[in-house]
Amino acid sequence: MDTTEPENIDGLLEAAKEGPVKSSFSPFINSIFPVLFVNQKLKILFANRACESLFTGFSRLTGSYFIDIFGRAFNIRDIRILRETVLLGANGYFWKGAARVKSRIMATVESRVYLFPANMHHNPPEEFIIMFDDVTEENKRLLRSVFMSLLEASKLKDNDTGKHITRVHHYSRCMAKELFRRSLYPRIDADFIENIGFLASMHDVGKIGTPDDILNKEGPLSDWEWTVMKEHTKNGAFILSTYPDPMAREIALSHHEQWNGKGYPFQLEGEMIPLAARIVSIADVYDALRMERSYKKAFPHETAMGKILEGRGSQFDPALLDVFVSIAGDFNRLFEENKDNPRIA
Repeated sequence: MDTTEPENIDGLLEAAKEGPVKSSFSPFINSIFPVLFVNQKLKILFANRACESLFTGFSRLTGSYFIDIFGRAFNIRDIRILRETVLLGANGYFWKGAARVKSRIMATVESRVYLFPANMHHNPPEEFIIMFDDVTEENKRLLRSVFMSLLEASKLKDNDTGKHITRVHHYSRCMAKELFRRSLYPRIDADFIENIGFLASMHDVGKIGTPDDILNKEGPLSDWEWTVMKEHTKNGAFILSTYPDPMAREIALSHHEQWNGKGYPFQLEGEMIPLAARIVSIADVYDALRMERSYKKAFPHETAMGKILEGRGSQFDPALLDVFVSIAGDFNRLFEENKDNPRIA
């Protein structure tokens, strides 16, 4: 038997047809493709290294049942067709579908899934190969590239922000990781940590609809100008309403709400404010205090910390502020590592 590792999906299918594929599974141990072997009851007989690595959120694949581990990744119709393929030989014992697999410690994996007989000479087949083609990064790149274009356009509108959005990205992700480590909020999982950084960067994308003379005005805004400025939260929520993760809209709409209900645009208070928005609010204000703007000087880290702590229980969530204080040194480090370039007079 030729045990040369197939280089693509078609190669694996051809290898199965040429069979027999031995139950030792040795040809697939070092395959770059995540591969499972299952029996007719869909019990996992073998998971190769690539599969174990891809699905790190599960303690053990081999010996478990495929439906128990991956059932939630498919819709009911796909599960039914998968069973019919294995038990009744639907479509010649071949099946393909798509899956979204995640756990608390593993970010969502989006994958094309292929099932075919491990040995073409057995009818009905006794074992099946299930192979995953991970398309997570490909899909993520396509999705984010569209919204990155909007982000770049909004940056061109506001020429005084420097690396603000980069730093808010890092602060927000840093705080989410600490909250995850402490297990303080069940909602915070690997996906939350991965997504909040990028989506925090988009928090002011709604400013693309703010008139330039208001956005870049030197000095304080008048009452009517301030009313127009505050609309960037609603504009941002509208722009990001098509993003698959609702966190995008939550951050854009609510990052200026305050714990005591005196923020905008809807005067939400306490835990009515989405968690991601409460995190980004701290990150955004900290960085705004550290930045030099056309209307203010930059504050040092200690001064910025003091001003934020004055907002405990009024502007900011007290529990989140406790976490912020414990990792304040990381915020300062991230600011120093991502400083704006010095202005040239």
